[in-house]
Amino acid sequence: MHFNTFSESVVKIKNLELFGEQSHAKMSPPYRLELAKRMKEKAKNAKTAGVMALFYPDKRAETHLVLILRKTYKGVHSNQVGFPGGKYEDTDENLMVTALRETEEEVGVPRDTVNVIKTISPLYIPPSNFMVHPYLGLIDDTPKFIKQDEEVEDILEVQLMDFLDERNVITTNVPTSFNVRVDVPAFKLNGHIVWGATAMMLGEIKDLLKQVL
Repeated sequence: MHFNTFSESVVKIKNLELFGEQSHAKMSPPYRLELAKRMKEKAKNAKTAGVMALFYPDKRAETHLVLILRKTYKGVHSNQVGFPGGKYEDTDENLMVTALRETEEEVGVPRDTVNVIKTISPLYIPPSNFMVHPYLGLIDDTPKFIKQDEEVEDILEVQLMDFLDERNVITTNVPTSFNVRVDVPAFKLNGHIVWGATAMMLGEIKDLLKQVL
């Protein structure tokens, strides 16, 4: 989809109600509810994070979404695909500033070039005890991505139409914290399997976009 067409249409989502759990449930791992119940007390003191779903034109003016592949490290989100973003810092005015700051740090997009269109439903992530606040943003020009080597393994430039294509919603088998493997819904994007919290947030963004495109 041409970026001019996308940018003219996507602003309409400002007036849409969020789908929240209705969308999240479609892409939720089957064990999520049980894990959330176990973490109910701990969740009251969850850490907070802001992430950015950033859409932009490529050099042909076709609409893309940027995701990142995280480095392999000792942590629950090691080597997973996610949005640019990260933990709230005391110096951040709010969580939108967190998302903008982290996006600039991780993929090199200057925060003052991003037009934040909408705040998406927050999502609790039991394994890491984070409440994540996603934002949908646009930049008008083709970005010159700069990868933060310490945290980002790769930058994934996903075509909008691939993201919206129902054929790229799959079921995959993954290991869990219960030491068993289970089938979970996922997106297959740019050769990577995207599941869990990122897939749930993508699911709501996809449902919102389909209302206006």
